[in-house]
Amino acid sequence: MSTYFRPAFLMLLCFTVLTGALYPAAVTGLAQLLFPSQANGSLIRGDGGQARGSALIGQPFSDPKYFWGRPSATAPYPYNAGASSGSNQGPTNPALADAVQARVRALREADPGNTAPVPVDLVTASGSGLDPHISPAAAEYQVGRVAKARGMDAGKLRALVAEHTEGRLWGVLGEARVNVLGLNLALERLAR
Repeated sequence: MSTYFRPAFLMLLCFTVLTGALYPAAVTGLAQLLFPSQANGSLIRGDGGQARGSALIGQPFSDPKYFWGRPSATAPYPYNAGASSGSNQGPTNPALADAVQARVRALREADPGNTAPVPVDLVTASGSGLDPHISPAAAEYQVGRVAKARGMDAGKLRALVAEHTEGRLWGVLGEARVNVLGLNLALERLAR
C-alpha cells in the first residue's frame, strides 16, 4: 500500500505547487509586466489619479447633462458585474416591447425637441448587460440634450464625441464605438 501512496502523495504535492502557485505567479507577473492596465482591470482614472470606473464595464448615468449608455439587464442594480447576463427576452416577448417603449418614452421626455429616430443601442441591453460603449449614432442622438443641459455649443460636443470614438479593432473587427464613461469624464474636464 505504501508503495502506491508515497508516489501519489508526492505527485499531488508537486502538481499542487506547480499548478497552484508557480504557474499562477508566472502568469500574473507576465501580465503585470506586459499588460499592466488590462491586468489591473482597465481602469479609467479621473483627475488626481482616482479610479472612476473600468473601460470594460458600463456605468449608470441619468442626469441630462451626461451621455447615457446602453440599458443594463443585470440585477439587483444596473451594471452589476457579479450578475452579468442579458434579459433573455426574445423579440416576440411583450415584456421586451414594453421595456423598449418605456425607454424610448424616457429619451423623448428628456429631449422633447429631438425628433430623430432613437438608436437601438439606447433602448436595448447588450448580451452581457455590462456594455460600456454606445454607437456614434447613439452619442449624436444625445448631443442636443447634453448641449442644452450644459449650455454648451453642440459643435464642441460633436468634436468631443469624434475625439472619443474608437474605430474597429484592427480596422476590420466590430463597429465604431464610444466609451460613455471616458466621454463623460472628458465632459467634466471640459466644463472646468
